[in-house]
Amino acid sequence: MQSSIRFSRKDPQQFFQTIRQRVNKYFEENEIEKTGNAQMYLKTVAMFTLYFVPFILILTLGLPNWANILLYIVMGLGTAGIGLSVMHDANHGSYSKYKWLNNVVSYSTNLIGACSMTWRIQHNVLHHSYTNIYELDEDIHDKPFLRLSPHGKYKSYHRFQHIYALFLYTLATISWVIQKDFKQLAHYSKSGMAKQNGFNVTKEWLILIGSKLFYFAYIIGLPLAIGIPVWLSVVGFFIVHGVAGFLITVIFQLAHVVEGPDHFIPDPSGTMDNIWAIHQLKTTANFSRKSKLMTWFSGGLNHQVEHHLFPNICHVHYDKISNIVKSTAEEFNLPYYEHKKFSQAILSHLKTLKQFGEQKVVQVA
Repeated sequence: MQSSIRFSRKDPQQFFQTIRQRVNKYFEENEIEKTGNAQMYLKTVAMFTLYFVPFILILTLGLPNWANILLYIVMGLGTAGIGLSVMHDANHGSYSKYKWLNNVVSYSTNLIGACSMTWRIQHNVLHHSYTNIYELDEDIHDKPFLRLSPHGKYKSYHRFQHIYALFLYTLATISWVIQKDFKQLAHYSKSGMAKQNGFNVTKEWLILIGSKLFYFAYIIGLPLAIGIPVWLSVVGFFIVHGVAGFLITVIFQLAHVVEGPDHFIPDPSGTMDNIWAIHQLKTTANFSRKSKLMTWFSGGLNHQVEHHLFPNICHVHYDKISNIVKSTAEEFNLPYYEHKKFSQAILSHLKTLKQFGEQKVVQVA
């Protein structure tokens, strides 16, 4: 299915060529690299500080349990920060102009319990290539208790998903760390996608198993070794991932499962109606684009339209190029979906989940 999908090459108005020229001109005129800069590197230090300093305090100060729980919450913010603002760019190769540095920083994914290799295939290859195409974009695959596409399989309990979805998001990275990476690596190995995308399967299994053992050894084993109660170590682990899972999942969901973006099923002919760039505009939305704080913490993922059109550009530049992207889309009479406020995007997401929770197949595209 993956290899049989083809996007149209007909772009008579030359939208993609025009927008690339304008964005490239911005970087050329300002004499700046498209990759990360000092701002990116300072943010990296900030996010790792937010993650490791609370953990060090938990291990060394002998604080009351309530204080340690607060520190685990801060660690959850740091985990989300590393995932959104550091590993995401590195895995896209946009963190630095140096390939070796992108590769090194990409393993921050493994440092917080996940897997860089499986993320690259699910996110870079499947999600960015086949955004909101059911059965191809794994981000909208049928999930336990969630229907994220109007073309997904319907279950009676989906009519309540807008009520319980936000709670389930707190479990997202726990599932990711404990079982999802193993299932994905097995699937990508068996299907040939791992080899097709240049990965050595044996090497990736060794990295996956080794990094998981290291992660659990320090996140749970180390506190136990110095006498922190078992219950606190385990509860702390769930708090970290509850906070991180909620933040990461919500931010990614607000890009595609909201009002506006279309959802597709693969055409029997294998050919999509639009060129890839226009498909990205039709399936992606921004939120809180003008918020400096949201842009900083979310790793620019409130500018998902810009990210999907230019995944090779570091997120620290999205705020500047967003006006170019928006004005060009409007000039070509193409959609530029966005919610002005975070609260509006959340409500739109819940409304969309409610719509998808109806038994009938919603004709979105």
